[in-house]
Amino acid sequence: MSIQLSPVIAGCMKWGQWGAKFSTTEYLRMIETCLTMGVTSFDHADIYGDYTTEEEFGSALQQNPSLRKQMQLITKCGIRRFTTNRPENKINSYDTSRKHIISSVENSLNNFNTDHIDVLLIHRPDPLMHPAEIAEAFEKLKQDGKALHFGISNFTTSQTAMMHSQFKVEFNQVEISILNMAPIHNGQLDQCIELGITPMAWSPLGGGNIFAHASEDEQILRVVSAAAILAEEHNAGPDQILLNWLLMHPSGIIPVLGTSKIERVQKALEATEIKMSREEWFMLWRASTGHEVP
Repeated sequence: MSIQLSPVIAGCMKWGQWGAKFSTTEYLRMIETCLTMGVTSFDHADIYGDYTTEEEFGSALQQNPSLRKQMQLITKCGIRRFTTNRPENKINSYDTSRKHIISSVENSLNNFNTDHIDVLLIHRPDPLMHPAEIAEAFEKLKQDGKALHFGISNFTTSQTAMMHSQFKVEFNQVEISILNMAPIHNGQLDQCIELGITPMAWSPLGGGNIFAHASEDEQILRVVSAAAILAEEHNAGPDQILLNWLLMHPSGIIPVLGTSKIERVQKALEATEIKMSREEWFMLWRASTGHEVP
């Protein structure tokens, strides 16, 4: 059974201790507003907020448990951070053992006050990972109904192929933006099309660096200039143009929004309605690369 995610995903990394430090009330307001707009997918990782953001999000859901049925919860595991509330972690490391994956999911279920995770991703490639062991953990979680869909994050094409040989990789969350077009040219998105993997784009606007402040970076200056021209043409914001540029790719990229501002979520959703031409798409490609296509 497949899963339908929303056209853009609300990334929750900066909602808590690593960013806006939302109160429970602010979490709840943000969740409810996203759902009302049609943004039903929420992206987490166990480590966000130094292992606090999932629990804060879950506390908000406790205020209105009916919201859980309206959303898809995505979370990631496999990174072990050295932080005060994980004294057993002596250094930052990776752990993709069966035991750690299952234990991480149990913690996430408790944090969210839910009985299942909709999408579980391995957060980063682990040099010691074994795909058969990961597949075994995933199969156990699926049989128990504790995680329903599975994928990876930041995996190369060869690592993805290795994982896909043992279990169906449904998602790969990688960094993709007009400033980082590597996945378009290194085979990652080609592989997504080939294997039916849905790519999620983290940092879809280059981490906010494009419009955050005046820049002397030549690439950013070219991109901002081209986006401004197309924004005027389509009666949209430059940030919406750059999100739509990602959405035009045939692999079906879903942007993960790294914002705690609801108005930016609304703008991102509106960006899905823009209709740029192929030539306009290549205007932005040219702006990013600094040269014409061969």
